[in-house]
Amino acid sequence: MIAGLKVLTPGLQTTVQDLGRIGHQAIGVPVSGALDGFSLRLANALAGNPQGAAALEILLSGPTFEIVADSARVALVGTGANLSIRDMQPRMIPAGQSTMLRRGEVFEVGVGAQSACCYLAVEGGIAVPLVLGSASTYVRARLGGLHGRPLQKEDVVPLAMARASERRETRMPVPLPATREQPIRVVLGPQQEYFMPEAVTALLSAEFLVSREADRMGIRLEGPPLRHCGGWDIISDAIATGSIQVPGSGQPIVLLADHQTTGGYPKIATVVSADLPAIARCRPGDKLRFVAVAAEAAENLCRQAEHRFAELVAAIEPLAEPSAIKHALLFDENLISGVVSGLE
Repeated sequence: MIAGLKVLTPGLQTTVQDLGRIGHQAIGVPVSGALDGFSLRLANALAGNPQGAAALEILLSGPTFEIVADSARVALVGTGANLSIRDMQPRMIPAGQSTMLRRGEVFEVGVGAQSACCYLAVEGGIAVPLVLGSASTYVRARLGGLHGRPLQKEDVVPLAMARASERRETRMPVPLPATREQPIRVVLGPQQEYFMPEAVTALLSAEFLVSREADRMGIRLEGPPLRHCGGWDIISDAIATGSIQVPGSGQPIVLLADHQTTGGYPKIATVVSADLPAIARCRPGDKLRFVAVAAEAAENLCRQAEHRFAELVAAIEPLAEPSAIKHALLFDENLISGVVSGLE
């Protein structure tokens, strides 16, 4: 029997993702990969995997799994997320640490209210075939992952290891901080000149609401319309992850991992790569503000984010062993200060 995670309930959208399908946009294949690559890489580090190993991306509501392997070590990363273990002694495991589960144990992933996504890594990785060099699921073309689609009830997610290694569990000493209040940094352009000057002012001064029209392709924002000058059609050109595309409605769309490879609407700005995880964690109803930075500053922010990631990985530490009652020590201690007769 294949070693895996049996899906009891799939959650809203749970897919296999890695760091993406690099090098194929020229033939119209999106990169895909994790919306929040920072969190996926941390989950893999906690599980003892290479950073880019395939893991499960869980959006908005979490799945429930049963272990159908001798044992499996899992690690969850996501702001406010947790694992609920259902057994004789139910327990809660917070995000940011690994835990080993045995055959037949059932666990539920709680995404939490602070982030739209979280990532579940399994020691050894998820054993799905690579398509164009990646395990990432691109649902629109049914590429990669498990049958090219989100997980469904009764699926078994195949694991590369049938038994977890014998080692102590690990944890991050501090949880990931919430990112909802931080302004999102952007580099203006590449078609800034297609917009009225007041549109750029509105982008950088107004507050935008994350609408319900949001998926892995992009997030439509609600706010003051960003008016074009001279029309909103351009000759289709390349799209980058984080591009803020503005169609005729004037309502901006932030393009994410599954974005199309080319597009014919002007792009007023591009989210810097260091802030893409913050965008990925946004839930419908969240509010966003934007601030412009120069391209050189965006490069420095990327380097700082990588430095922060390296610091977090270096700080991962063994989880303290559960405390046990030291009976011998108790027997040596005088725990009774005196005896009083019931006749007195």
